[in-house]
Amino acid sequence: MTINAYLLIKTLHILSATVLFGTGLGIAFFFWSSRQSDDHARLFAARTTVLADFLFTLPAVILQPLTGAWLILEGGFDPRASWILISLGLYALAGLCWIPVVWLQIKMKRMLEASVAGREFDERAYELLRRIWFLLGWPAFLALVAVFWLMVSKPTW
Repeated sequence: MTINAYLLIKTLHILSATVLFGTGLGIAFFFWSSRQSDDHARLFAARTTVLADFLFTLPAVILQPLTGAWLILEGGFDPRASWILISLGLYALAGLCWIPVVWLQIKMKRMLEASVAGREFDERAYELLRRIWFLLGWPAFLALVAVFWLMVSKPTW
């Protein structure tokens, strides 16, 4: 049996998209669900969320454009096709939301570390960051849903 490079890269692309979407949704749910817990539980959720973003989401974020570009070139797709350009724009939008989300998660983790250590903790500032984090998640989530649809349907507008 020979390994078909196109199918291998396509599989990596699909797996990394699944990890990107699934991990993003899962850790967002996990972090959001801890919002009414005590500070120790919220800190555990924040630490786990930050770690998961670096272990799973970041590699998927890197793999997606690399495997996608390879598939476009090797698959004979027109890189100027509207569904590809829109997908790239939506992917960029998701990334522009994700970068501040990661920064917010790290900031909230540090705030919770201070609270658990008995240092000053501003609950109102934390809540503001958490709300911004939540709001930034929606356009990223919806953008990735749209990218999935575009990848599957490849509309010819």
